[in-house]
Amino acid sequence: MISKSQLTFIRSLQQKKFRSEHGLFVAEGDKLVLELLQSNFVLHSVYATKEWLNKNAKLLPKDCQKNDANDDELAKISSLVSPQAVVAVAAIPTFELEDEFILNNFSIFLDGIRDPGNLGTIVRVADWFGIKNIVCSPDCADVWNSKVVQASMGSILRVNVHFFEAKNFVDRLKKYASLNKIDFPPVYGTFMTGENIFSTKFSASGIVVIGNESNGIREETEQMITNRITIPSWKAQNDLTDRPESLNAAIAMAIVCSEIRRN
Repeated sequence: MISKSQLTFIRSLQQKKFRSEHGLFVAEGDKLVLELLQSNFVLHSVYATKEWLNKNAKLLPKDCQKNDANDDELAKISSLVSPQAVVAVAAIPTFELEDEFILNNFSIFLDGIRDPGNLGTIVRVADWFGIKNIVCSPDCADVWNSKVVQASMGSILRVNVHFFEAKNFVDRLKKYASLNKIDFPPVYGTFMTGENIFSTKFSASGIVVIGNESNGIREETEQMITNRITIPSWKAQNDLTDRPESLNAAIAMAIVCSEIRRN
C-alpha cells in the first residue's frame, strides 16, 4: 500500500525543483525499470504490483524500499496515460565532462531544446549511434523530466548528459586542447542553408550543434560553428515555396548521426 506521504513525495518529483532538491527521478514501466536494475544507477524505491515484486525479487537491491501497490495506487503516482505494473525512484547521477574523450569522439550540443519528448528521442538516437555525450544549454528541458526519461526508452541510462553554456563548453575544450596539444575538432551546425550533408566529408571527431525546435541555433552559439551543414529538402529542390518549414530536431539529429557513421 502507498501512503499519502509517499504519494505526495512521488508526485512532487514531477517538478524539477523537487528532483533537484532530493536528487531523485522517476522511471516507469517494466522494460525501463529492469534496465535501471541492471545499470549502475542507485535505486531509492520501487512501487509495484505484488506479482511484479515476486517475479523480480532477486534483482532488487537489499537497501531499496519495496512497496506493493494495486493498479489504482499506481495510477495515482504514474505520469503515463496507461500506468504500468512498476514505478521506480532512482538517484540522479553526476557525470564528469571528460575533455579528452569529447575531443577525440563525436558529441552533440543541444541549443535550447525545450520539448521533453524531443530531448528523450535525441538521447535515444545518440545511444543508437554510439554517441556517449550530449551537452545541453541550460535552457533545455530537464533530462530527468519523466517525459524525457520515458521517451529515451532506457537510453538515458547509457548516455551522459551535461549542461553548459555553449561558449563555456567550447572555451573549456579549446583550453584543454591547447594545453595538451590536441587538434580541436570541427563544430558542425545544422541550418536551412549550408553544405549538403550527403556530400559532407565528416572528420573523425567533432561537435554537432542542433538548434531549438522553432528558432534554430541562436546567434551567440552560431559564432562558434566552423562548418554549416544542411539536410536538403527533396520536395523543395524545384519549388522553394512548397516545403516544410524545418525538420523535427530529433529527426534531423538522426540523419546527421547516420551520415557521420556512414562516413
